[in-house]
Amino acid sequence: MEPTKSEIQAWFEGLQDRICTALEEADGQGKFREDHWQRPGGGGGRSRVIEGRVIEKGGVNFSAVEGALPEKIGRALQLPVGSAFFASGVSIVLHSHSPHLPIIHMNVRYFEIPAQTAEAPSIWWFGGGIDLTPHYVVPADAQRFHQHLKMVCDRHHQDFYPKFKKWADDYFYLRHRKETRGVGGIFFDRMQSNDYPLDKRQLFQFVQDVGDAFAPIYTQLMAERADLPFSEREKNWQLHRRGRYVEFNLVWDRGTKFGLDTDGRTESILMSMPPTAKWTYAFEVEPNSAEATTLDHLKKEIDWVGITDIAR
Repeated sequence: MEPTKSEIQAWFEGLQDRICTALEEADGQGKFREDHWQRPGGGGGRSRVIEGRVIEKGGVNFSAVEGALPEKIGRALQLPVGSAFFASGVSIVLHSHSPHLPIIHMNVRYFEIPAQTAEAPSIWWFGGGIDLTPHYVVPADAQRFHQHLKMVCDRHHQDFYPKFKKWADDYFYLRHRKETRGVGGIFFDRMQSNDYPLDKRQLFQFVQDVGDAFAPIYTQLMAERADLPFSEREKNWQLHRRGRYVEFNLVWDRGTKFGLDTDGRTESILMSMPPTAKWTYAFEVEPNSAEATTLDHLKKEIDWVGITDIAR
């Protein structure tokens, strides 16, 4: 049977619980603070924020909202304005104390407009993705990250990884800076059975696998990178890279715009912002430095899985 919206919502709630437990254990000190909130137009969510030994600021949010589709969203999605809608998902952003531990983002979500009549069937889709934003790009870490995502994708469809990897390269791109936000990952949106030889249950299983990949990927990075020593120069660079992250989220991110346009909870929507960031006018890096090397890697279409010169 097709998964119902209640089943999907319940699974997202459980995913939030499992990820929070794994992150608390890996951090060793921080505990999530939880806020329950209600959306005026219908639905609500649970926002959880952590400040710990390893994670300087992190958020793991669950939401399930419903009501009448706002005009601005209806026009953007080319859907009937005022239609009843339901949307649920989990969104995560983590910022570390250490410049050697990357920023990571994941979102998995479901959207539905129930059937109104026999002639107007329900409209539904899944979306989401996971991407990594190192302050200093380590090719070996980027390769392992992409290998893990490719393995998840290949279990469901051979076209998923190349298609969603390219989509992430194009989506997580700061056009005004002409650089990618990080080393990419996968991104997918409006995933329906019409697009793939998979039914709704099978597409949901893919989304579940993406969600379950998050904790193993990041807790391993935490164990390997969190306690490496760093200098004041490296910390300063981290603050500049965080500035780029802020620019993307406020200028280009569709999820931020969707949340604000549907009257979501502002504190939860903007939990992705780092605790501190830095913008220096006309900031330039030294040639042949580690910072310059990182900038060289912030490009689209790098085949991270196939890299053989891993030291580059």
